[in-house]
Amino acid sequence: MKQKKGSGAVTWILLFLAIGMLVYGAAAGQAEAVFTKAVKICMECIGLG
Repeated sequence: MKQKKGSGAVTWILLFLAIGMLVYGAAAGQAEAVFTKAVKICMECIGLG
């Protein structure tokens, strides 16, 4: 299967951008907030919260 030329650069740019946003969010302390919200949603979904 042929790939388009130049699509590799876009993939790498998006990958580094995503990693940068993850690092920024973790450094800002948002990982705990997201985890807490995820736990609440899961507990409500299975009927425990």
